[in-house]
Amino acid sequence: MTGAILQVRTASSRLPGKCLLPLRGIPMLVYILRRLRDGLPHLPVVVATTHLNRDDVLVELCEQERIPWFRGSESDVLARFADCARHFCFSHIIRLTADNPFTDLEELQRLIDLHTGSPHDYSHSFMHLPVGSGAEIFTLPCLLKTHHEGMAVHHREHVNEYVVEHPEIFTIQHLEVPPNKRHPELRLTVDTQADYEQACRIVSATERPWVQTEDAIAWLLRSA
Repeated sequence: MTGAILQVRTASSRLPGKCLLPLRGIPMLVYILRRLRDGLPHLPVVVATTHLNRDDVLVELCEQERIPWFRGSESDVLARFADCARHFCFSHIIRLTADNPFTDLEELQRLIDLHTGSPHDYSHSFMHLPVGSGAEIFTLPCLLKTHHEGMAVHHREHVNEYVVEHPEIFTIQHLEVPPNKRHPELRLTVDTQADYEQACRIVSATERPWVQTEDAIAWLLRSA
């Protein structure tokens, strides 16, 4: 089974509690979950947070939204992902993060189709999409091998870096996206207060219920 694991915690050195900041009147985490539910209704989504008491509020939000959750290590994100994937019996694992409210869901579905229709260990759509709108998928054996062999601090913290560093071990492919979405110079992630304020302006300027990547790109290009 293919499933998405959305990693989230309230701690952040640059913008603490950003996942709880409001977007269109609801916490950003809830905005992301509802957007995923509406855009990819058949995709199982699990929120993976930490054991820390300060993240209890995230579990409460998940229960209110009827989203499954999992708790693991704060610092060893790779272990949290591997344990969560095994717990929910995912054979292909999509990695999402709660600081990316504008993941391109159309391209995510194409990425799922590409990955599950091929023998590759790892697939991603990061090369051409705006920062914060791409995604990645691991097979379970790939994720577990990474968990067992990737021992450096950055491997434990960033999940995908052991795979990316070892193309001689893993088979890797990337998704080609349409030309109108090829704007890797643009930024749609929320890492700072300025990023958050920009996300609020993009949401306010969009008439659709959920922001589409084309909407966000058009807004950013107009505002440049």
